Amino acid sequence: MLMATNERELRVQLAACYRIFDYLGWTELIYNHITVKLPGDDEHFLINPYGLHYSEITASNLVKMDIDGNIVEESEYTVNPAGIIIHTAIHSARHDAICIAHTHTNTGMAVACRQEGLRHDNFYSALQQGRIAYHDFEGITVMDDEKPRLINNLGSKNLMILRNHGLLTIGRSIPEAFFNMWGLQRSCDIQVATDSCGGKINPVADSVLQKTEKLLQLQHGGAPSGQLEFDAMVRMIDKKDDSYKN
Repeated sequence: MLMATNERELRVQLAACYRIFDYLGWTELIYNHITVKLPGDDEHFLINPYGLHYSEITASNLVKMDIDGNIVEESEYTVNPAGIIIHTAIHSARHDAICIAHTHTNTGMAVACRQEGLRHDNFYSALQQGRIAYHDFEGITVMDDEKPRLINNLGSKNLMILRNHGLLTIGRSIPEAFFNMWGLQRSCDIQVATDSCGGKINPVADSVLQKTEKLLQLQHGGAPSGQLEFDAMVRMIDKKDDSYKN
């Protein structure tokens, strides 16, 4: 799937992302949200309609909103208030935050409930060294006054663990936000599986973590990552159901 250059292409790509999240089991009934800014437009973004499961999301039923949280085009749907707070806050503060994804997966929430958060002691979590921000739980995210604290805690990072709540990732493209979530989710899956085994955990040396962090930066060269991985997942869901393009 080529880089989206107009709203129609972006709608199709975002709808595909919702179907990918559903395919991977990263859904929570009608809740959670993935948003994307319109091309060359810092003032508007697309979000899922409140009341639809991720498997029902299509390019045409995505809702267009402005950065102040107002629906700007006629829609038969409303939008999850929690999604408005989180996404308007980050899209407003971070011009590089083109796509934002938020999940409530079992293992993501389990790690978010641990005081230590994510340990960097497995292959995938080692790749997240120095990349994760944390934000304390303040209840359901529907109050405007939480925005400054959320933004302050996020800083310039693209991965965030919302304590006692869930996971959040940012990307300069939809594929990058997806791939960031995939890596963070895999890290949590393996940590929870490791903890269930009992016994002592084999730590990763600080020198190895630092080297891994540098190698990861060199590998991507500053360019958005995840395009190949995202495209592979799109091909999978296309074989299953390509109605998201409608």
